[in-house]
Amino acid sequence: MQTTRPTGTRPADPATDRIHATAKPRRMTLRQRLRRDRVLLIATVPGIALLLIFQYLPLLGNVIAFKDYQPYLGTNGSPWSGLRNFDVIFNGDPAFVNALENTVEITLLQVLVAFPIPVGLALMLESMVSERVKRTVQSILYLPHFLSWVIVVAIFQQMLGDAGLLNTFLRSHDIGTVHVVGNAAVFKEMITAQVLWKDAGWSMILFVAALSRIDPGLYEAAAVDGASRWRRIWHVSLPGLRSIIVLLLILRLGESLTVGFEQIVLQQGGVGIGASEVLDTYVFNNGIQQGDWGASAAVGLVKGVVGLLLVLGANKVAHRLGEQGIYQR
Repeated sequence: MQTTRPTGTRPADPATDRIHATAKPRRMTLRQRLRRDRVLLIATVPGIALLLIFQYLPLLGNVIAFKDYQPYLGTNGSPWSGLRNFDVIFNGDPAFVNALENTVEITLLQVLVAFPIPVGLALMLESMVSERVKRTVQSILYLPHFLSWVIVVAIFQQMLGDAGLLNTFLRSHDIGTVHVVGNAAVFKEMITAQVLWKDAGWSMILFVAALSRIDPGLYEAAAVDGASRWRRIWHVSLPGLRSIIVLLLILRLGESLTVGFEQIVLQQGGVGIGASEVLDTYVFNNGIQQGDWGASAAVGLVKGVVGLLLVLGANKVAHRLGEQGIYQR
């Protein structure tokens, strides 16, 4: 069939087409790229400014970890002390060792218990058929995240305290009472439960988003092949979540020595230092309240360095296992 050429167009020249096809795209200069992306660059200025002011400039304050810091002399006027402030770490100061042990125990508990539950919640929501019920449950699970730790701790005291709702009910039925709030023996489990109640719903947002990106055809193909619901979760949903699980786990390891300063300080008076002292509260109590600024800065500096090494190590392991991690190789 004969084709007609649009009116006003020149006849095709095969030689010209070949030249255009083999011609390399002209590389833009730096000025041209800056002019092209100027709107995006301007939009990033506030974020970069906040990052510099609140994240990078405070890093300069770590210099007091190497000084005998005296507030009335200032950072520049205080004499250098070398690595003497790090003695509390390398010589095993009992208060520091106790804080480190409590921090590691709480971290392990939260990673083993609080980290997998948002994944389970996301899978449970995804399996719901009714969209209305799914949105309602999702909203209810989000709400506790917006409460402050003061309110969360108060709710737990009202529910599980000696004069709380649970013990009042047990007394009214002559069953006895349970000692939860203020009990040092179950303090770590209780703060893990608080973290779980407050943030499990919020933490599942990323998993829900990752599940929504899985091709529905994979579920249909698995169903046609006779896969049960559990098989579809195991062979379709979990592989789809693997990359985001690895990413969040690496980021969690970076904060493994940070277990919630405000939450623990609010309850420290009821259970005592022995069961509740962690590295964050050790830095506060030792540095701010007792005035040992240098040693507290040294502990904070080592905590940050350990977190960075954990992130880099976990990311390298992820690359060896074929995952992308938090950045490309």
